[in-house]
Amino acid sequence: MSDLSTLASRALERASEKGLTIVTAESCTAGKLAALLSEAPGAAEHLHGSFVAYTKANKTRALGVLESLLGEKGAVCPEVAVSMAQGALARSPADIAVAITGVAGPEPDEDGNPVGRVCIALARPGTSRSHEYNYGNPGRETVQARAMRDALVLLISVLDGA
Repeated sequence: MSDLSTLASRALERASEKGLTIVTAESCTAGKLAALLSEAPGAAEHLHGSFVAYTKANKTRALGVLESLLGEKGAVCPEVAVSMAQGALARSPADIAVAITGVAGPEPDEDGNPVGRVCIALARPGTSRSHEYNYGNPGRETVQARAMRDALVLLISVLDGA
């Protein structure tokens, strides 16, 4: 079992212990986090699914991220990650949402964000938190894997405190 699979299993185990459900909102990982979670034991009971919002337009339409926020801050910032998580939470029956937005590469994004910049947020009713990472440019798959790892670690820490 890979490190990511182990973390996904641990996240769903913690969700099960707490009686909580999860939804993801993903941009640069394009649904890979939800796919990873779906392979872990307990997914049928504790994973509601995912919103894949790869473009700014879909972040607005699917998740309710304000166009003004995207215009002012760009798609890769802690505020957009929080808005994505809150939007996923509001649009699903889940108890906790995890969102990832970033630039996996191979080029910087349209806002000039460098490859490897990733923002991850978690939201629960009435609370949210976000973290920003800079992984450099180790390649698209590595950026995505690191983002999923850090999202799962953050999710587990929140679930441990729930």
